Amino acid sequence: MQFFLDTGDLNEIKTAHSWGLIDGVTTNPSIVAKTGKDQMTLIREICEIIDGPISAEVIALDAPGMLKEAAELAKINKNVVIKLPMTKDGMIACKKLSADGVKTNVTLIFSANQALLAAKNGATYVSPFIGRLDDVGQTGMDLIAEIRTIFNNYGFETQILAASVRHSEHVKMSALAGADVATIPLKVLEGLFSHPLTKMGLDQFLADHAKSKK
Repeated sequence: MQFFLDTGDLNEIKTAHSWGLIDGVTTNPSIVAKTGKDQMTLIREICEIIDGPISAEVIALDAPGMLKEAAELAKINKNVVIKLPMTKDGMIACKKLSADGVKTNVTLIFSANQALLAAKNGATYVSPFIGRLDDVGQTGMDLIAEIRTIFNNYGFETQILAASVRHSEHVKMSALAGADVATIPLKVLEGLFSHPLTKMGLDQFLADHAKSKK
């Protein structure tokens, strides 16, 4: 399973990259806005740190506008993945970009049918938002499992990118359900390291070592 970091904070990206665990980065307009930078500058800076897929989202709502933005973003680096909304215009843009060999990430996926449409149009990734489904009383993880079954049934190469990941249990369950990627905040990634028995064991080893030196 690949891990992408869901952030625009360069310090967070550098920290996670130093652990050797990050395969890529995802951004969105909200993330970009928090940095106070324009998207082109931010994506360029991220590409200097991470040699892997970097998702950059279009702002336009019409297909021609999406394609125009995509052309500019794709010039930044070969690793840039164009993030498109799950709309009719988004699908038009996805089909064209995929045919041109440009990697795409169809975002705001909330149903297996939506993921199926994106896969048929050649999306590189689909991003089901599991946390947001949980927020409205549905089980986001069920969606991951449904998409996995459909993609396996028909041999789609589109990768399932679990998004809106809120905690470490989401990461584990996404892996069990067959997601190819999880995009996660730094605090969730940090949480994957932790287990009380690990700390207890380490404390005991250190205590025993100290005794042996007396």
